[in-house]
Amino acid sequence: MNYEEVVSRIHLYTKEQEAICRKNSEIPEHLYTEYGVNRGLRDLSGKGVVAGLTNISKITAFKMQDGKKVPDEGHLWYRGYPIEELVEECHKKGFCFERTAYLLLFGEKPSNEDLRRFCAVLSVSRQLPPHFTRDVIMKRPSNDIMNSMTKSILTLSNYDEEALNHSVENSLRQCMELISVFPMFAVYGYIAYDYYVNDKSMFIHDPDPLLSTAENILMMLRPDKKYTKLEAKVLDIALMLHMEHGGGNNSTFTTRVVTSSGADTYAAIAAAMCSLKGPKHGGANLKVMDMMDDISHHVKDLHDKEEISAYLEKILNGEAFDGKGLIYGMGHAVYSLSDPREVIFKGFVERLAHEKGLDDQLALYNAVEEIAPKLIYKKRPIYKGVSPNVDFYSGFVYEMLGIPRELYTPMFAMARVVGWSAHRIEEMISMSKIIRPAYLSVMEEKSDYYNRKEAEQSVITGKIPLN
Repeated sequence: MNYEEVVSRIHLYTKEQEAICRKNSEIPEHLYTEYGVNRGLRDLSGKGVVAGLTNISKITAFKMQDGKKVPDEGHLWYRGYPIEELVEECHKKGFCFERTAYLLLFGEKPSNEDLRRFCAVLSVSRQLPPHFTRDVIMKRPSNDIMNSMTKSILTLSNYDEEALNHSVENSLRQCMELISVFPMFAVYGYIAYDYYVNDKSMFIHDPDPLLSTAENILMMLRPDKKYTKLEAKVLDIALMLHMEHGGGNNSTFTTRVVTSSGADTYAAIAAAMCSLKGPKHGGANLKVMDMMDDISHHVKDLHDKEEISAYLEKILNGEAFDGKGLIYGMGHAVYSLSDPREVIFKGFVERLAHEKGLDDQLALYNAVEEIAPKLIYKKRPIYKGVSPNVDFYSGFVYEMLGIPRELYTPMFAMARVVGWSAHRIEEMISMSKIIRPAYLSVMEEKSDYYNRKEAEQSVITGKIPLN
């Protein structure tokens, strides 16, 4: 039996067994309420179960008013500084990615000399072992770049003689090297796929040590290596805004869980990658893009807000797009009235759209942003409010930058690896126990095995007389 026949037989078997699996794996809905279990570890108001402490970032979305907690504008802090302040500083001092990465990793703002040395280390780290690109990234290329990157992360550990050295110093080195090579993993992986599968031209551009992370990404991705100053700036801001978002988001929590077990840096970051690739996490911007394509296809006049509103209602009712009744890019697990990242990002999105001559497309996004929250609240009132999140615009930005959709989630990873790294180091320094939350069993006992064994043992020991 060849491999294809084996796969076919397994598919047939699992298709038959799915119903049995569903019957025995489904937890009745009422039990979650009965036992006070919050699905997703969040209650109906969005408050999460506290699983740990962090000094890396802070997210606020509520305020106290007349002794009550009420929704408020969202705020995001990195190491004690509001994200808005950090963005303003970047305008004056250059690119944000490197400066913010230093802040998150080391907990304080860099001096000019600190930043120079840090950037120098990142620059020299932007190289892969001999033949790594050919033997690891380009062999068996895939359109699933997240899986390709995860494979590269784990394979890179084979080249590290201190892969299992769990000291903080060594973990810092490993994290900085991964931050440096993530763009290469992603871009080279996509180019290999585009060449072998889509028959496109093959080109591999080495990173330029004099360029920023954002500039290098655009340079490596484009055949002619060219980009505008605004393009690099907008991508830099996008990376900064996606860099960190507390310890409770799925991929960062995964990093901390795996780190708490004593696993190495490569395993922890690879696990975070597997979490981020899920469409409920890092893949959200792709769903927004697919939805906007669908709206553009079905709405005749993209400037007609009534027509847009009517179609959005169809989406909410499960009558259009993917039938799930969701307007993607709207709402957030934590934020209520606004996502500060979206508020900041929107200004840069508008500038780039004007430069690219895409004002009509921008108008559609603005209309959806205005209409969708009202429709959502009308259909299902939500305690903490609904507002667009950063993913609402990030896909549009990547599209304007000519970044292929296969790289949308990897772009998120290139930024968030900094936050993962900071949380891994904090977990190593401050925590001492393995993270192991409790699950309440509602299993029905179907056997009296222990009762029978106890009875048998009583007979053997003479506690029960034989007849």
